[in-house]
Amino acid sequence: MLKSAELPDCNLYENQPILIGPSAPTPKHSLYLSNLDDQKFLRFSIKYLYLFHKSASVTPDALKKSLSRVLLHYYPLAGRLRTAAAPDDQKLEVDCNGDGALFAEAFMDITADEFLELSRKPNRSWRKLLYRVEALSFLDVPPLIIQVTSLRCGGMILCTAINHCICDGIGTSQFLHAWAHVTAKENLDLPISPVHSRHVLKPRNPPQIAFNHPQFTKPVPNPKDPCHVDIFKFLQSQPLVPASFTFSPTHLLRLKRQCVPSLKCTTFEALASHTWRSWIRSLDPSPSLTVKLLFSVNIRKKLCPEIPQGYYGNGFVLGCARAHVKDLVAANLHHGVKSVQAAKAALNDGHVKSMIDLLEDKTVKTDLSTSLVISQWAKLGLEDLDFGRGKPLHMGPVASDIYCLFLPVIGDVNAVRVLVSVPESMVEKFEFHMNECLDYEEENHGVADGNGFMENIITD
Repeated sequence: MLKSAELPDCNLYENQPILIGPSAPTPKHSLYLSNLDDQKFLRFSIKYLYLFHKSASVTPDALKKSLSRVLLHYYPLAGRLRTAAAPDDQKLEVDCNGDGALFAEAFMDITADEFLELSRKPNRSWRKLLYRVEALSFLDVPPLIIQVTSLRCGGMILCTAINHCICDGIGTSQFLHAWAHVTAKENLDLPISPVHSRHVLKPRNPPQIAFNHPQFTKPVPNPKDPCHVDIFKFLQSQPLVPASFTFSPTHLLRLKRQCVPSLKCTTFEALASHTWRSWIRSLDPSPSLTVKLLFSVNIRKKLCPEIPQGYYGNGFVLGCARAHVKDLVAANLHHGVKSVQAAKAALNDGHVKSMIDLLEDKTVKTDLSTSLVISQWAKLGLEDLDFGRGKPLHMGPVASDIYCLFLPVIGDVNAVRVLVSVPESMVEKFEFHMNECLDYEEENHGVADGNGFMENIITD
């Protein structure tokens, strides 16, 4: 058994990594990226970590072969990002050149069961499980990076980094399931055919900005204004520790019951409002400050016409709930839930198209200054990935961040794990506020371990 949460060394095999290209020639062209793809807020890779037991593991050679075949369909992931030609040189596009995805094989002296013991405690040592490309710029990093780490027991850890400018969460899930399908079925008849074209989300000419979009801002003329509050910069300046909370279906129901009968709400609305409220109460800003909750909303069926099935680009926008601190931290969840519901209701066809037009202005950026950002991974089917020998023992991110994730819980489709990094100085307050509203008899309060990780599992 491991004596600490730090992972042992991860040893790359000889001549690693390699590039895996499509198994046959693919179209060579530039792929237009929409204004939703091209946001500076999304210029990073979505990094997933999967743990498979020996019985569910697949050989790296089989994965490389199937990856090459599935890249025939998802060939932009084998290309490279670049800036568009003038006058659009602030805009990104994909050079579909077939250069290939980066694939690394490694070994780690650990068993699947030992890693599972640590699976709710991400720390910096996990980063060795995903090959790091030394690059001068974001554009120099391949859009798809994969590392398969074989374990002592015969199990494996699969980590992927997928460029967010090319795929959103739904798109990454669609791609990973296509790869798993080709691996397991050994045929190229995919359940869902990918839709590459992003022109369905092209802005109007001229732009028609008909609504206010509080999730965005433009550079302020005097950023040193003493009245300006920037929670985001404060968080970035602090030593952060991951905080994790698992909510069973029973506890989610208890949250929702705080709002009935006067207000009906979804599980997401209740849990998002509760997390936002707990976060703000832990930070304790001025009662008069307006704070925001930014959360991903799938727009594939909100537009007219609808975005076609198989679209794997960014088909989401950020909903923006706003509240004064004094209202949000009041006696119950009502104000937060109503704010989230209002933000969701506003996102109709006209509002989304107005937002896409607004993003033609490349000086516009996501307003993170007083915002908590929540990304929903729990309903994307990511935990169901099966390469033909069984589903994973664990699915989650490679690292925790100040952006909050709602994660799936293996074995309980109706449970949700909340993961977010907060300053060390507020983690105990955050733990208290996340737990206090739940009327349960027994608590299992985690303590910060040597890696500065706070884990709370709320159990029935």
